[in-house]
Amino acid sequence: MIDQLVKMLEEREDEMIVIRRYLHEHPELSFEEKKTAAYIADFYKGKGVDVSQEVGNGHGIVVTIKGGRPGKTVGLRADFDALPIKEELDIPFKSKNEGVMHACGHDAHTAYLLVLADCLIELKEKIQGTIKIIHQHAEEVPPGGAKSIIQSGIMDDVDAIFGVHVLPVAPAGTVGIHSGYSFNGRAYFKLELQASGGHGSSPHKANDPIVAGAYFVTAVQTIVSRRVDPLQTGVVTIGSFDGKGSFNVIKDSIEIEGDIRYSDDQTKEVIEKELHRIVNGIEALFGVKCGLEFVPDYPPLFNDPELTIFVADTLKDVNDKDITSVEEFPKMAPSDDFAYYLEKIPGCYFYIGCTPKGTENPYFNHHPKFDIDEDALLVAAKSVGYVVCNYLNN
Repeated sequence: MIDQLVKMLEEREDEMIVIRRYLHEHPELSFEEKKTAAYIADFYKGKGVDVSQEVGNGHGIVVTIKGGRPGKTVGLRADFDALPIKEELDIPFKSKNEGVMHACGHDAHTAYLLVLADCLIELKEKIQGTIKIIHQHAEEVPPGGAKSIIQSGIMDDVDAIFGVHVLPVAPAGTVGIHSGYSFNGRAYFKLELQASGGHGSSPHKANDPIVAGAYFVTAVQTIVSRRVDPLQTGVVTIGSFDGKGSFNVIKDSIEIEGDIRYSDDQTKEVIEKELHRIVNGIEALFGVKCGLEFVPDYPPLFNDPELTIFVADTLKDVNDKDITSVEEFPKMAPSDDFAYYLEKIPGCYFYIGCTPKGTENPYFNHHPKFDIDEDALLVAAKSVGYVVCNYLNN
């Protein structure tokens, strides 16, 4: 069966590219992917599979492929939302939605998985087990789509789950793996400081929240440098300091927003505890009132060690001309809500190199000039195809 699948994928590589370019040209933001979801659902019409739409808290789609013989159930996931970024690439299939761009590669994820799923449907009588294809909405914006799909119960019977992400850190043909904690967790915080405004000439008659906020910005940098274990990863970023007003007026309130990244739940707890401690100190020191909101977004992504070894061994043994190397990739600083699946289901999220040919310093994901080598589409389809077939057969 695997030989048939590989041949089918090779014959349909051009179709993957056509789909990817169409999706790239018509991106939609998280939770607004109505037309993209309709395009995906239409792809499966008349194919003899169960298609569940509007799964979770948005436009998620889960396609169930029941094999001809009983066996395990495996999930394969690809996300399909885009980002609020104005594209700067000069390409024929440039985004037609002003200010919206597939700058993270979700168009590539969806394209490879649509064609792979279609090939698996054609071969379903030879499949031992069940495959659930998860076309997931809203990866980019918390609370994301993954958590709600898990909560829907549609994944309760899944024994293992796999997914890939294209990354321009290696050429097409390279597959990257990392065992254990592989992506950071993420949290959001907002601090509101209430003081008392006044005239810029009479600061003694007011209480300046900007001064208190500035101390907060400086103080939180000590959390990572002095409170987080040096062998762990922690990041505290102040992304917004809303203190704009008139140059000669002392405001009565300001708002600060920030982003937290952490390698594990223990580090998250340390950062959250220290944030509250610093806020309490700011209140006492400056006599302001503070309201702190701390919202965990995505948990750290943990790849099951045994299944990660399984993926690596499977792909090292295939002797495929398009999969040129399988390498250990470093832990990634970003976050991904695939982590929610891995909290409930053992699995592996691995990486597909996609550096454009002839490019020494490629633009990374989320950049307005982000681009991929489209050879990575076939590499992704083959890699996931080998993994799912080997898993179900064993």
